[in-house]
Amino acid sequence: MAKDGKKMRIAATADVHYGKHSKGKMQDLFATASREADVLLMCGDLTDYGLAEEAELLAADIRSYLRIPVIAVLGNHDFESAHPEAVIKVMEEAGVEMLDGEAVEIEGVGFAGVCGFGGGFGRRMLNAWGEPLIKTFVQEAIDQALRLEQALTKLQTERRIVLLHYAPVRATVEGEPPEIFPFLGSTRLEEPINRFRVSACFHGHAHNGTAEGATATNVPVFNVAAPLLQKQAPDKQPFRLFEI
Repeated sequence: MAKDGKKMRIAATADVHYGKHSKGKMQDLFATASREADVLLMCGDLTDYGLAEEAELLAADIRSYLRIPVIAVLGNHDFESAHPEAVIKVMEEAGVEMLDGEAVEIEGVGFAGVCGFGGGFGRRMLNAWGEPLIKTFVQEAIDQALRLEQALTKLQTERRIVLLHYAPVRATVEGEPPEIFPFLGSTRLEEPINRFRVSACFHGHAHNGTAEGATATNVPVFNVAAPLLQKQAPDKQPFRLFEI
């Protein structure tokens, strides 16, 4: 429950992929979310190529059409131009709470977020063995999980929400080609979600995945990639509404 005793309504989306010609692209989504929710989560791939000018167009639309707090994490596209800090700066100047191993509390609900990383799921998860590049890849997945854990330790709230770009479970990437599963998420992200008894987790990245899944301890996991939600309900704005 929120502090005033009412349920908090959370809208969540991902993969809006703002490019150089995307001005107004999410106008209707932002306006609808402002009416129907108390906070909006944006789970990565805010931009197409990780350019500051792309982020500026998204920031302008947020300022113009959104009337509720926004919390976001970066996605892999936001790193493409090697200046993710520029995207973060533009978003923060627009009032967006950007999470990268940090946590924030709004009305008694805690939010923790990281981008996440790949590596695969379950017994087929990639391990740090062999070539140095493989070990580096696995270490990034481990580091992301540790940063999520550190963010969750900062929350004293009973209700905890996790934002990711990469998936923490296999279930929500089902529908994508199995060959790319290792690049869509990692089981390593699931462990802190289970241990801290998170209320729900939201991610994007898997445009052709599955909208709902759960961790091994039945924490609900929602794939909120806008292309996926748009395909499922073309007559609705591509965000998931969740009450807590």
